[in-house]
Amino acid sequence: MKGLAAPREEVTGLGRTVSPEPERRDAQAGESTESLTCYAAVTGALTWQPASPPTPSQAVSPDVPTQGRGYRARSHKSTAQTANLDTQWFCALLKQEELLSHEQYTDWIASVSREALMVPLAQSLVDSGWLDDLEAVQKLIDGATARADAGFSVPDTDDAEPTGAATEETENTAAGAEFATEDPEACPEVAAVPDFSAVETWPPPQVAAAMRGLLAAARDLDASDLHLVAGAKPFVRRHGLIELLNDTPLSPAAALRLNTALLDDDRQRRFGETMDLSFALELGNRQRYRVNLVVHKEGVAGTYHIVPDRIRGLQELGFPNHALITKLLDYPNGLILVTGPGGSGKTTTLAALIDHLNQSRPDHVICIENPIEIPHASNRCLVTLREIGIHTQSYASALKGALREDPDIIVVGELHDLETIEIAIKAAETGHLVIGTLHTRDVPATMNRLLDVFPPSQQQQIRAMTAESLRGIVCQQLLPRQDGQGRVLVNEFYVNTAAGAKIIREGRTHLLPGVIQTGVQQGMQSMDQSVIDLWEKGILADVVAVANIKSREAIRQVQARKQTALRSTMATQTSLSKRGRPEQ
Repeated sequence: MKGLAAPREEVTGLGRTVSPEPERRDAQAGESTESLTCYAAVTGALTWQPASPPTPSQAVSPDVPTQGRGYRARSHKSTAQTANLDTQWFCALLKQEELLSHEQYTDWIASVSREALMVPLAQSLVDSGWLDDLEAVQKLIDGATARADAGFSVPDTDDAEPTGAATEETENTAAGAEFATEDPEACPEVAAVPDFSAVETWPPPQVAAAMRGLLAAARDLDASDLHLVAGAKPFVRRHGLIELLNDTPLSPAAALRLNTALLDDDRQRRFGETMDLSFALELGNRQRYRVNLVVHKEGVAGTYHIVPDRIRGLQELGFPNHALITKLLDYPNGLILVTGPGGSGKTTTLAALIDHLNQSRPDHVICIENPIEIPHASNRCLVTLREIGIHTQSYASALKGALREDPDIIVVGELHDLETIEIAIKAAETGHLVIGTLHTRDVPATMNRLLDVFPPSQQQQIRAMTAESLRGIVCQQLLPRQDGQGRVLVNEFYVNTAAGAKIIREGRTHLLPGVIQTGVQQGMQSMDQSVIDLWEKGILADVVAVANIKSREAIRQVQARKQTALRSTMATQTSLSKRGRPEQ
């Protein structure tokens, strides 16, 4: 695996980044500093200073990989202190990810000197055969670089630092920031986050580096979203719950600087004009974020949704009926709907469906999204990606254009208005396979939302068209696991049969749950049954199961089983207690 490409404004070698500024002359030494000068933060400001030459053991040519496998730090500032900090972060992340056994790590860390540079160190692990997952190694390098550039302190561990590392606290001059440890009850996995009280005085590169570090830390926490809101404390949403990063509310000025630090000129202009902005942010190594910026009463609010760095299949996502769902993709035409509330993983499921098509069918796929969260490269399919606001004005206009582009499959990120829904249904009826999403919880609500947007004069026609073109519906939710280890997927699956089509045509969508119940042999599954199955396996707690079951009969079933289990437990405890009593 080759190293990542360097940003355009920097020339990146192995383990160091040198700015391509014009050649400068040191006033006293009189020597060229073109290849020796780097950015360093001194007393909170970026200034030029000569970089110390590497020792013989550290010297690595910026052009030649050590053993043919070259890694590159994504945005590395090669000061001595930052180099030491990123090496420490690499060691800490290597231990955290458990890529080496405890014995291997202990032996290895004892041999690492404090002067070691991160990239040659990583290269030596690969060349020695201790690590063979090149993508995982590159991810460690990127994560360590982002944290070092932002000045994040390395968490205290027994053996995370290389032997001989400085015992005194390393000054975080690369970021020029003061740091404060957050409330340990808030988010214990984050050892330290920047104290943003001084962010208003930071230079722009430092603010951008801090943002990259925060986003990388949020991803490592397995958070789904990072929130930076004026007047509020920074927080992440993890497993559906909010967790504070520190106890310092962001000032309006700090929130503005942080949320605009990674915007290019065009996005800065658009945000200034509209005060609303949604876009996909890519920071390298497939680390993507869906960003939404708004202005509210206190100032700017930014939400950064963390996009998975790889596409997972339906089975890995937790669909027990994954084989039946993928069968829907065998149809040459028709309408397939993926639905669920916000944050339920619809985009991830949609990406899994597109990836399956891309590997199995030689078709032309047109994807219309706002924004493009997960890009797809053409494989067996020719994949065309269009983003609302950049490549087209609206979903409706993009759909109209798509019908003239010889598509086989059209993927619509959201069916949210009458015109978009009408064009999608017509496209499905006229020979295209259309896949779209809606924010609905179950099959009856999905059909009502899809059809009730039309005026009464069109109802009969649109119901008939939908009844003929609908192939299936996948509804999904994410519920908290009883063991506290994240959330688990529950889903409802409907296949449009002749009986179901008749119900849709006649407008009696409230009878669709009965069709699902009788369609178990065809692989259909209700949301209630999915919840009960996970509850019976002990994955969902009683209170969560009851709260997410709609059928009163199913709720009584769960409560009855709970009472039976309780009585059995009490009887067992009584029996054991009697056995343990001494005879009178």
